[in-house]
Amino acid sequence: MLLASTFAWAAPDQPDAVVIRALRHPVDKSYRKMVQGMDLFTAMHALAPKAELRYRVLPRERDADLQGVALAVLGDTVKQPVALAADGTFTLARDAKALAEDAVVSANRPAQTMTWRADIRTPGLPPNVRRLGDLRLECQVGMRAGLVSQYPSVLDLFFGAVQSPAGYCNEREVRYLFFAEQPIFGVALYYAKRRQEMTAARLYAGVLRGQTPQSERRYCDCQALLDRAYTLPLGDASWPDDTLIELEPMAPSANDDDPLRGYTKAEARGALGEAKVLRFDSGYEVWAYEWSASDFIVLFAPDGRAAKSRLRL
Repeated sequence: MLLASTFAWAAPDQPDAVVIRALRHPVDKSYRKMVQGMDLFTAMHALAPKAELRYRVLPRERDADLQGVALAVLGDTVKQPVALAADGTFTLARDAKALAEDAVVSANRPAQTMTWRADIRTPGLPPNVRRLGDLRLECQVGMRAGLVSQYPSVLDLFFGAVQSPAGYCNEREVRYLFFAEQPIFGVALYYAKRRQEMTAARLYAGVLRGQTPQSERRYCDCQALLDRAYTLPLGDASWPDDTLIELEPMAPSANDDDPLRGYTKAEARGALGEAKVLRFDSGYEVWAYEWSASDFIVLFAPDGRAAKSRLRL
C-alpha cells in the first residue's frame, strides 16, 4: 500500500519546518548510505545469488508499536513516500535528486523505538531456516548502509566497520545481531554431514556470557527482540555460503527423552547447582551452565517447569 505523503510531524503549510525537523529526526537514516548499501549488494551478489535486497524496520523498545509506520525519502525539495510491506520490509528507488539533496529515509516514529536491518532471503527455505551467505551479505549491507546502532564500548570498531564492512563482517567473532521471526532456544549450522550447535555466547546478544550488559542494551537494537537475537561466525571460511542455519523455536519439546523435561526450578537447582539466568517478558527463562568448552542450557516455561534442555559443545 502506498503511504500518504503527509506525515504527522510534517504540516503542509510549513514546508521549511518539515525539512529541518525531518533532517534532524534521530530515527532517520541517510538515503545516500542506504543507496551505497544497494550498490554493495550488487557488487557482492555472489554471496546470495538467488536473493533480492529489501530493507526492514523492526521494534527496538518493548512497547513499540510499528502498526501504521510511514516512511518517506525527504530532502530540501524531495518528498517521496515509501511503500512498506506488512512484514516491515521495503525497497528504495534510486533518485539522483534525493542524492544531490543528501536526503534521509524518515519514519514517523521517535528515536529508540525502532531499528533498521537489511533483509536478504534465498527463496524456498522453511521459515525457521536461513542461509549463511544471505546473512553474511546482510551484515555487509547493513554496516555500509549505516543501519546498526553502536555499543558505547566498541564505538571505534563500528565507525571503522562503516568504512570497511568487509573487514568487520569477515571476522569470526562478529557482534552483528540477527533477529529470528520468533523467540528462539537454539541456533545450529549444518552443511552436508557437518552440524554444529551454537553456544550460549551466540544467543540473546551474549547476555548469558557477560556481553551486552544492561547499560548497553539500549544501544544494541535488542531490547524488544532479545529473545530472538543471535550472532554467527560469519568469518569462519570452513562454513561455505550454502550452509544453512536452523533456528529452534522457544517452545516446549516433544522429546520424551529430555532428561530435565518437567523439572521444577528447585529440582533443577538441586541437580545442577546455580546457573546464570536470563528472564524474558514472555515468562520464559533460560538457565545456562558453562562446563569447560561446552554449556548446558535449560528452558523454563512460564509455568515454572523445564520445557527442554540441551548440551552444546
